[in-house]
Amino acid sequence: MICLKDVEKVYRTDEIETLALSGINLEIGEGEFVSVMGPSGSGKSTLLNVIGLLDEPSKGTVWLAGQSTEALPDREQARIRNRQVGFIFQTFHLISDLDVIDNVEIPLLYRRMPGSERRALALQALERVGLASRVRHFPSQLSGGQQQRVAIARAIVGRPRILLADEPTGNLDSQMGEEIMSILTGLNEDEKTTIVMVTHDSRLAERTERIIRLFDGRQVN
Repeated sequence: MICLKDVEKVYRTDEIETLALSGINLEIGEGEFVSVMGPSGSGKSTLLNVIGLLDEPSKGTVWLAGQSTEALPDREQARIRNRQVGFIFQTFHLISDLDVIDNVEIPLLYRRMPGSERRALALQALERVGLASRVRHFPSQLSGGQQQRVAIARAIVGRPRILLADEPTGNLDSQMGEEIMSILTGLNEDEKTTIVMVTHDSRLAERTERIIRLFDGRQVN
């Protein structure tokens, strides 16, 4: 499902060059749930960005679903991101002046589907995360855990094959973190969604099928 070959990512400015990833060779199978661990600055978020086609590698090649993304134009990469990849972030990134269901519908706006179909898919996603009763609430009216569940609904509304989660429980207490982890585990088991989750919580990482460890931009296991 996901394959990285000799991937390197270097960030350059006029004065400094930062090696964020180096020599990454990684395969993640379809339906696998893996976690990524490492100290701050080890390249975890950069790895997710490269897998999710938000950032291009400086060297190496990324394959998604058997397709090399190296020579794809920006428009095609955007289409793959929209249809095959869902993103969950630590800080939710909800739009404050949109209610819950409108936030969840956002990824579908780029698919040119009828509004009624968008609404039906958004409702299904919210039911999946247990928030069907909060569709007309605004983010400010929700707890942190509820906001993260809205973010998960937004990530899965387009039924992506790959879900990339960057510290999805990092801003939550342990109880809310457990709820989010249960939702992710359910998506992996029930929908066979491939999940790559960055986390600092070793307890959560141990519940995934495999742990990928990074240090100074290199894979150490």
